[in-house]
Amino acid sequence: MAGSQTRRVVLAGLIGTSLEWYDFFLYGSAAALVFNKLFFPTFEPLTGTLLALLTYAIGFVARPLGGIVFGHFGDRAGRKNVLVATLLLMGIATFLIGLLPTHATLGVAAPLLLVALRFLQGLGLGGEWGGAVLMSIEHGDPGRRGFNASWPQAGVPAGNLLAAGVLGIMSAALPEEAFLSWGWRVPFLLSGLLVAVGLWIRLRIVESPLFAEVEQSGQKAKMPLVEVLRTHPRALASAFCARIGVDVAFYTFVTYSLSYVSETLKLDRGVALNAVLIGSAVQLLLIPLFGALSDRVGRRPVYLAGAAATALWVFAFFPLLDSRSFPVIALASIVALACHAAMYGPQAAFIAELFSTRLRYSGASMGYQVAGIFGGALAPIVALELLGRFQTTVAISLYVVAALAVTAAGLLIAPESAPQATRVPPATNRAEIGK
Repeated sequence: MAGSQTRRVVLAGLIGTSLEWYDFFLYGSAAALVFNKLFFPTFEPLTGTLLALLTYAIGFVARPLGGIVFGHFGDRAGRKNVLVATLLLMGIATFLIGLLPTHATLGVAAPLLLVALRFLQGLGLGGEWGGAVLMSIEHGDPGRRGFNASWPQAGVPAGNLLAAGVLGIMSAALPEEAFLSWGWRVPFLLSGLLVAVGLWIRLRIVESPLFAEVEQSGQKAKMPLVEVLRTHPRALASAFCARIGVDVAFYTFVTYSLSYVSETLKLDRGVALNAVLIGSAVQLLLIPLFGALSDRVGRRPVYLAGAAATALWVFAFFPLLDSRSFPVIALASIVALACHAAMYGPQAAFIAELFSTRLRYSGASMGYQVAGIFGGALAPIVALELLGRFQTTVAISLYVVAALAVTAAGLLIAPESAPQATRVPPATNRAEIGK
């Protein structure tokens, strides 16, 4: 029965995070391909794209706030209820983007409303990740935490796959005028149906047993974030740094590459979308494998190997894109996202295990989401500026390598957690309550 419940929780985490990231990536893809034309049409193309990516970055700014707010309630009221709330918030905001009039109808009010809805998306996603990961970790065998926690991580490429796939189908099926007129709205409106499915699944799972023990013991933190800042400063620093390079690499490979291929190389928008689609499919398969590997050899060795591989591949990535050959561009995306999977597979368990159960939602969410501002939010913008200033993609590659160096530092200042986790039987998890 326990194994069945664990599988249900892991499945709920995968599906829920897939839907959340579908919403989030849909915006990022649309920002690179559509919003620059529909919401910032009075600017020249490069400036319009930069402004569209800035609205995209607003979601990352909102994510730490979502992590703080929902992390507080996750540590105080439980993981399950918060996950339902975050899914609703994210889905409603995305659906409303699909109904939003453009600059041609509302003028300056259109991009302002777009920013507001993007902010709500960020709030929802900021609270989502911690809850989904913790539910997967806090059910089942501690020796399989890396594998179980990797499934919500797999929701990232699954959501990206779904978003790129739906946008790609609409883009291929419609002429440019129809796609810009109404076709881009369909993927956003589909979010309403997807959220209904996600809610049905999440309402059927039970609360985390480890949180239930904290609740029964009366040891819940009154102000979780304050206590995290006071008692876990090293853990927060490690989580923050470990996340930076992973985020910069991912959003360079995925979001910025869409803009680079379509705007700089002047190729059809479907080329980059389809390449990301194929790369995400491969990544979806690899993330759980790397998560399982981290249960056997440790989080840090797998994570560091992925960082080293990514640092090398980023220097080949842009030259391969410059080939303007779809098979070569697809290869660049596949290998890039495979390298990223080696970091992302063990990441959730690595960060969550830095914090005790009673503070884990707030601590893990804070460390993870704050890093998103300096990583994913800025990566496409910095890449765009670096190319404009230096006229070479080598500058972008060096930027990614510098961010990966920060990740390596974050890994090295943290204790290895996986060997401890695999030796601790489930009955001794109570020790985590007051740790």
